[in-house]
Amino acid sequence: MGRVDLKVELLRYTPEPEEIVAMGAKLCYTSSDLDELKEGIQKKDQGPFVNKLLSMGHLSPVEHASFTFGIEGVSRSLLAQITRHRIASFSVKSQRYVGEQSGAGKDGVFNYVIPPKIIDLGEEMVAEYERQMKTIQGWYDFWQEKLGNNGEKSNEDARFVLPNACETKLVVTMNARELLHFFQLRCCNRAQWEIRALATRMLALVKEVAPNIFAQAGPGCLRGPCPEGPFTCGKAKEVRERFSQLNHG
Repeated sequence: MGRVDLKVELLRYTPEPEEIVAMGAKLCYTSSDLDELKEGIQKKDQGPFVNKLLSMGHLSPVEHASFTFGIEGVSRSLLAQITRHRIASFSVKSQRYVGEQSGAGKDGVFNYVIPPKIIDLGEEMVAEYERQMKTIQGWYDFWQEKLGNNGEKSNEDARFVLPNACETKLVVTMNARELLHFFQLRCCNRAQWEIRALATRMLALVKEVAPNIFAQAGPGCLRGPCPEGPFTCGKAKEVRERFSQLNHG
């Protein structure tokens, strides 16, 4: 245990997501029954229709497609941010039922995330950060002992000394419309570095299975002027180039 890095997997998603989005949209404007509608949609490439749908801002049919991610190597700080996106489902590793006892790995300390800016300060500062994590592990172990090392009954109070750096794991499900909103906010340069890295990885994964739905997904400056106004990062050109590369794998 000790230092960990971000890991994201697309665990499950709606089969043929662009077909189900097209089916939901076209049902609004046809007298055909479901069998006829389904057959017609399966015979055609729905890419142009989905692109038109998104360009018109007709987003309610996009909600029929959902995507489930497995996420590891993220901090409790990130957890506080991502759960603000309320149109989503979350399952999170519990610090009450799962303890952070030392000795479970070679480093003898709970898993934690190191911010890149601290890494950039050099090996000496990274070593100091790691020392501090071990100190906190000592505090946690102290309170575990004082509370009787009694599983969840001691975990629930000993965990109060753990830092935001402490790793968590989660499973997250969002529909495609909420993902578009999530990517607009969290892929932006003004988003905090950790959730920005997570959102960018998630976007790359969904582009592989629903390229038309997420063709223009990403920060707001991809589709026009920066929506941040006076708070803009001033790097819209660089951002557009970076996400253009994401489009091409």
